[in-house]
Amino acid sequence: MNMTFRPPYSPSLFRRRDGASGAGLVAIDTRIEQAMDLVKTHLMFAVQEEVRMLKDQIKELVEKNSNLELENSLLKKLLSPEQLQKLQSQNKYSAPETKVGSRRVS
Repeated sequence: MNMTFRPPYSPSLFRRRDGASGAGLVAIDTRIEQAMDLVKTHLMFAVQEEVRMLKDQIKELVEKNSNLELENSLLKKLLSPEQLQKLQSQNKYSAPETKVGSRRVS
């Protein structure tokens, strides 16, 4: 069984790219810095993409919430005052309050 160690990085990271003869290696610190810059670039791209997706999701949820509030308002207008009062008293006792941030929402 041939068990050879394969590093988790490409050995080409540590080779000179200018084709110069001689040592053939550049300072490891420089290559590490380049690799870290690449990691930062990819990480920033991933974060920006996630932020964009979350902004889109927030926009959709705000729109949906707005539509539901409008629908709720229209439906309440169709109720008689007695039905509305009964519904409000029923919701007061049956719907548990949910804490969001520092304010309570019911």
